[in-house]
Amino acid sequence: MTARGDLVAPRPEDDDEPGGRRGRRPRHLPVQAPGTHRCMVLACTPDDTVAVDLGSGALVRLRIDPGATGRPDLAPFDVVDAQWVTDAEPDDLALPEAVSVAGVPTSLGTVRGRRARRVLRALVVPSPKHLLGFPGSSAPYWEFHGMRPSVAVVVPSRGPLLFRRRQDDTVWARFGWPRSDNWLPVEDDRAIGALQAARRDRLAGKDLAGALGFRPTFVVVALSRPREGHCYKTVAALLPRP
Repeated sequence: MTARGDLVAPRPEDDDEPGGRRGRRPRHLPVQAPGTHRCMVLACTPDDTVAVDLGSGALVRLRIDPGATGRPDLAPFDVVDAQWVTDAEPDDLALPEAVSVAGVPTSLGTVRGRRARRVLRALVVPSPKHLLGFPGSSAPYWEFHGMRPSVAVVVPSRGPLLFRRRQDDTVWARFGWPRSDNWLPVEDDRAIGALQAARRDRLAGKDLAGALGFRPTFVVVALSRPREGHCYKTVAALLPRP
């Protein structure tokens, strides 16, 4: 029997979760391979995979080796073993947490219960003046010097509200934290899919929890790679209380 909070494989009913992932995984995690970092996934975006290195407790942004094929089939709280690659890409001063990894990481199981909650609580940032260290929703790329974080886990003081912008058919989230009102584009495929499935232009409160299948307790905010000379704050994931 597995104790609460241990690393476990998904339950059978988890096999058909949103996003189309199917199939059972091993019931027990393998021994960590030498030279790898064991990480818990928090979010997957088109740019990279946001995770926490369970050995050090540090947030990392896993960049797939450009020579690898395919995108990782991962979800929040999945566990992966990743090998850092030191010479795959040059350092990006806007994304100091970014690390390149060999191959495409695959899920070994999940973190659940108390351990997942402890990991998330340790990551939640206090409330400085500005989210990710600067005001507004974007900043010019040349302003970044590797001294600001590019990813943060926050507990909203209000919201979140999920809504669609009709002018460009994009999905955004609005949430308070705690002295700012944030309106940010969403890159969480599960949240976008929930809004589409609900056939609504906005979801909040119980309606949002019903559409997602959980009450969103944490918001993972990540800085995008440069787009037309600017980096943008985005919502990489809405996460439940594990």
